[in-house]
Amino acid sequence: MHTSADRPRTAPRAVLFDRDGTIVVDVPYNGNPSLVQPMPGAREVLDGLRLRGIPVGVVTNQSGIARGFVTREQVDAVNARVEELLGPFAVWEVCPHGADDGCACRKPGPGMVLAASARLDLDPSDVAVIGDIGADMGAAAAAGARGVLVPTDITLEDEIRAAPAVAGDLAEAVATLWAETP
Repeated sequence: MHTSADRPRTAPRAVLFDRDGTIVVDVPYNGNPSLVQPMPGAREVLDGLRLRGIPVGVVTNQSGIARGFVTREQVDAVNARVEELLGPFAVWEVCPHGADDGCACRKPGPGMVLAASARLDLDPSDVAVIGDIGADMGAAAAAGARGVLVPTDITLEDEIRAAPAVAGDLAEAVATLWAETP
């Protein structure tokens, strides 16, 4: 694990998670709720945050909508299944755009993190983002939030080196957020 020296030292007041590859197994362009499978330990980590009174949310790029691979309704059904398996989320932000659409919401842009923070009535600096790729960390940084990368097989070595903090799993990622506070 490594952290940057300029990171905020207060405990986050909310934690936003990437969906695919972070809290559920990544099934590319998944429109089938029956294929949703939680990542190991995800339910326990999320429930632990909820028990501490920390709101949890999801920020997820879903370019399959723009590409015509899945409909918004299918993505919403998958998200509903995620909630059935992992419990309720205080906020969901979904970017339905493709990489070339020029939207403000698509990660690594800050839009979804800013919108989720606003919906939670929090300053983005009081929020943390946990994800599995560099775009998740880019969105956190662009919004002024703290980021923790939990690498998977698709995470690039450059993304790992550039991440402000790296953890081996979701439990370690959350522990990292609180270990950095005075």
